[in-house]
Amino acid sequence: MKMIIAIVQSKDSNRLRKAFNKAEIQVTQLSTTGGFLREGNATFLIGVKDERVDDVLEIIKKNAESREQYVTSQMHIDVEGGSAFPVNVRIGGATVFILPVEKFLKF
Repeated sequence: MKMIIAIVQSKDSNRLRKAFNKAEIQVTQLSTTGGFLREGNATFLIGVKDERVDDVLEIIKKNAESREQYVTSQMHIDVEGGSAFPVNVRIGGATVFILPVEKFLKF
């Protein structure tokens, strides 16, 4: 058994949750806000048998979209008080951790 932790942008969370439901994969979703881009994130906790790991990863790949966004970088303000300029960054997609489950209990 594996525990998959997938962190995605909030914009993708509804589509991802619906895809998990359609595939009959049970998930727990945690939502957070903030980060340096002030974007919301959703963290999915997914416990699956080893043979379903590839199915879960495929669903995440298909539904967690990577996108480019311009943000104002405070790090580029010069010492003479010049203005900040936009920096192009890639956001979204998914950060995924796959962990072995030592013990699984339900109470």
